[in-house]
Amino acid sequence: MSLLELFCAVDDFWKAFEPGWRKRQLASDERQRERAGELSESERMTIVIHFHQARYRDFKTYYTQHVQVFLRAEFPKLVSYGRFIQLLPSILEALSVYLRTCFGTCTGISFIDSTAIAVCDNRRIHTHKVFQGLAARGKTSMDWFFGFKLHFVINDRGELLAVRVTPGNVDDRKPVVALVKRLFGKLFGDKGYLSKPLQTQLRTQGVELITKLKSNMKNQLMRLSDKLLLRKRAVIESVIDQLKNISQIEHTRHRSPTHCMVHLLAGLLAYCFQSKKPSLGFDAALVLEPAYP
Repeated sequence: MSLLELFCAVDDFWKAFEPGWRKRQLASDERQRERAGELSESERMTIVIHFHQARYRDFKTYYTQHVQVFLRAEFPKLVSYGRFIQLLPSILEALSVYLRTCFGTCTGISFIDSTAIAVCDNRRIHTHKVFQGLAARGKTSMDWFFGFKLHFVINDRGELLAVRVTPGNVDDRKPVVALVKRLFGKLFGDKGYLSKPLQTQLRTQGVELITKLKSNMKNQLMRLSDKLLLRKRAVIESVIDQLKNISQIEHTRHRSPTHCMVHLLAGLLAYCFQSKKPSLGFDAALVLEPAYP
């Protein structure tokens, strides 16, 4: 997606979102400034999302060496880097709502997983103060970390269906019910989601949770199609790799929890706009399948 196409998509959303947002601001007791900024909200959102598409490692370098140098014509009313950082909290709510509108459609085959979002190096955990009271210490299969967990569900096309952020010490099974509220069909997860009460609860919602068994558990019969799809669960690992290494949703340089959430949402949106996502290729298979009488 080009920068112009991205801005048009964001601006269309903002025009539909702004009236309700302004009405809520007027209804709140907090005093609000109504003076228009030099950079519109659509432009701010576009710049932040485009950063996660541009493969830069840090936002300051992207803004000062790319936006202010090469994108002056596209954004004629650019503000300084410091002022732009001050404006970031104003687009947090809009990014959150916009992400929900960019979710894919449930196809009946879904995959669930979580990934660690570390906010500082492990050696600085005891002295870290930015996320004090918000982040928590958690453990992955690789190591301990201090930060949050990103829980998410994708369909067989690699499209995001639901997302939730929790402290790092929250059990992976806890947010599952809320994540699959609008889903149906089969949900594939790793052994961390193994729970009979959870399977029973999801079944009442029209979702069948399928996971591998632990080594000390008795073997159970499983449909061949389910076993084959369970082997394809690695597709969600490819999504995690793209979110972290292309969309840059994780780094340890945040100086504000709000800025962290802004960049996390923008990174997820940048992934949603990718033209090519990790997929099982079922759509292509259906097209190529010969039509029998």
